Amino acid sequence: MAKQGEEGFLGFLELHDRRRRHAGSDRRRRMEDSRADGRNPNQLRPFSCTRNPLDRAHGSARWAQGDTIVLAAVYGPKPGTRKGENPEKASIEVVWKPMTGQIGKQEKEYEMTLKRTLQSICLLTVHPNTTTSVILQVVGNDGSVSFCRNLLPCAINACCAALVFAGIPLKHLAVAIGCGVLEDGEVILDTNKAEEQQLKSFAHLVFPNSRKSASSKQPNQKEEDSERGLITSITHGVMSEEDYFSCIERGLAASSRISDFMRTTLQKQAAGDV
Repeated sequence: MAKQGEEGFLGFLELHDRRRRHAGSDRRRRMEDSRADGRNPNQLRPFSCTRNPLDRAHGSARWAQGDTIVLAAVYGPKPGTRKGENPEKASIEVVWKPMTGQIGKQEKEYEMTLKRTLQSICLLTVHPNTTTSVILQVVGNDGSVSFCRNLLPCAINACCAALVFAGIPLKHLAVAIGCGVLEDGEVILDTNKAEEQQLKSFAHLVFPNSRKSASSKQPNQKEEDSERGLITSITHGVMSEEDYFSCIERGLAASSRISDFMRTTLQKQAAGDV
């Protein structure tokens, strides 16, 4: 993100923060209410990551958030790129495999979102004229056979972990989170299938993870500034500016928990390799 874009993004967050401080006590009380599954609005479902569950892939990861489970496998880099790709850079291809049935329009859109997100975090000039394939298999869909929105954040997190386990050079990791907005304007994070029926809008947000999650080196101030902002942002439904920046604020705060978990997972990987 360009410096001017970063400043605008941070400025909007500061403006939203000032508005939030003046919010009424009714909204604060709603924040303390529990959801049907016992979580508070900012609470994520339990998540886990299994390293390299697939022997034949160059790197793989099984990422679970509650009952949403995605398996990501990385193959490559392999020589050559597809027609239309820049041979001076590495190419990323993504294949989404649903739990049941054939791939549909929504899954194809998710393939494109994943490709663009992964291309933005990979160092594409390290292995030019090569293709890295990322295969996504939906294993658990929150107990539903129909499509649910929380699959994409889970898939992005699985892909990032699999890329690391495969040794693909990255600029930084990415942390994905889903935010839902209820009819009364309340924001809830990491929705389950039942909660999706009550939403008026929804946002998929992807934030840069801290560099210290991928290495022991402490980031300097310039690096910390570059890690602020958004990698990917997709909204569904009618969402006001206030709702959107509420989602960003809540999502950014919650993303640190996934960042900490990734850091621990990668540290365990490094210790195992040694």
